Amino acid sequence: VQLVESGGMSVKPGGSLRLSCTTSGFTFRFYDMRWYRQGPGKERELVAGNSGSRTIIDYADFAKGRFTISRDNDKKVLYLQMNNLKPEDTAVYLCNGRLESNDYWGQGTQVTVSS
Repeated sequence: VQLVESGGMSVKPGGSLRLSCTTSGFTFRFYDMRWYRQGPGKERELVAGNSGSRTIIDYADFAKGRFTISRDNDKKVLYLQMNNLKPEDTAVYLCNGRLESNDYWGQGTQVTVSS
């Protein structure tokens, strides 16, 4: 099982990034997929989630209106489009896949928002 995040980088406030989580080794389309983040000195927090059926999509309050989660079940990739980034969005962003007792995590990708 592998989950590999990419797309993180340093951007200025107001900028945009698109994160990707490329997966392998499990039946992606059945899994609930989520993005989490962990800022410096902070606890890990949920950013957005997308159910395996794609019928349920939820966002943390800070992400609503700025971030969009999506998935490509054929390519087995999870995405997070982030717009109007703020310094407080600085964090390591991690991809998570969950189904019943299976709980898989990637290593994360660093996003830094600074002027």
